[in-house]
Amino acid sequence: MTSKHPHITTAGADSRLAGGRLTIDLDALVANWTLLAEKSKPGQTSAVVKANAYGLGIEYVVPVLWDAGCRTFFVALVEEGLRVKAIVPEARVFVLNGLFAEARPVFEESGLIPVLGSHYEIDLWTRANAESGSKLPYGLHVDTGMNRLGLTVAEALAFSAETRDMPVLLMTHLATGDEPGHHLTQRQIESFQKLRIAFAGIESSASNSSGIFHAVHNGGELSRPGIAMYGGEPLAGVANPMRPVVTLEARIVQIRTSLEGETTGYGATALLERDTRIAVCSAGYADGYLRSASGSGTPLRIAVQKGGEGFVAGHRVPVIGRVTMDLTSFDISDVPEDAIKPGDYIELFGPNIALDDAARAAGSIGFELLTGLGNRYHRRYLYSGKGD
Repeated sequence: MTSKHPHITTAGADSRLAGGRLTIDLDALVANWTLLAEKSKPGQTSAVVKANAYGLGIEYVVPVLWDAGCRTFFVALVEEGLRVKAIVPEARVFVLNGLFAEARPVFEESGLIPVLGSHYEIDLWTRANAESGSKLPYGLHVDTGMNRLGLTVAEALAFSAETRDMPVLLMTHLATGDEPGHHLTQRQIESFQKLRIAFAGIESSASNSSGIFHAVHNGGELSRPGIAMYGGEPLAGVANPMRPVVTLEARIVQIRTSLEGETTGYGATALLERDTRIAVCSAGYADGYLRSASGSGTPLRIAVQKGGEGFVAGHRVPVIGRVTMDLTSFDISDVPEDAIKPGDYIELFGPNIALDDAARAAGSIGFELLTGLGNRYHRRYLYSGKGD
């Protein structure tokens, strides 16, 4: 459903009926990608759109990035890659999560490019190419310190000396790129530089969002921004230069006053130390607002006393009691009574409650909050086409 406003597209639940809403600023997304592309020069910049474009929607994110000049996309799964190809058939799309034997015909038919990270996958791809008489492209993932996917550095160096079928992309993934000064990042980059020499002439990619801002970033490579493009922090402990893209708001169902000495919520974990005005909102962990953001009654609160916060009528308001499946309560005692009413919205994260601050309060990361967004929200996509 599209609104009368030419720059607002709506999706998801009916706005009149939904318990919460998501506002996705696609202009901010484009501005973030443009900033990342500028910092990546003279190299090229791709976009990571796995996990349904970090929860924002592949069908909305990919077209605006294509219009902004992005020509290469990374996904985790074949299904995601097919969705990208359906939108922009000319795009170059790499699939990160390896190769299964039965998926090979889909790669051939669709033009998706697998990122291979083991001798098993390489042998499977090589045999299939030989049997079909084709020479389909692939990317090669080398593990330089993550210890997850990829050939070891030694295996990759040996492979470079023996293969006649070189990859179209050589890539690695930084394990600690978001921690400035971490020794492992320097070691990974040094190892990857040896690989660049061995695979001379092959396009390379090491920098994710954090890598683009890292001192060891090689501007001549293909960067792969993800979380920073969607407004998350690229580096820990450093002011976030990215514009917020997503605003999550929950609708107030009821405002009630509870008395000093009473408790609220499951487990009676929140003991009220004063007469308290409580706003009960229609969003909970079934909607992706994590239970660990509870103000009390979860193991995390033993170690970290402060839970999540909302923002309403110019005030930050704390979560009180436990976040439940469909409802979250906030202490609004310090908000003027005439400033809010049932049906109003409390921001859970956005321009006033930073995504990563909301995540930290739940003992998590911005990635998890974004990719876990539920499907019960009303969604508003803002886009002027100007990227500003």
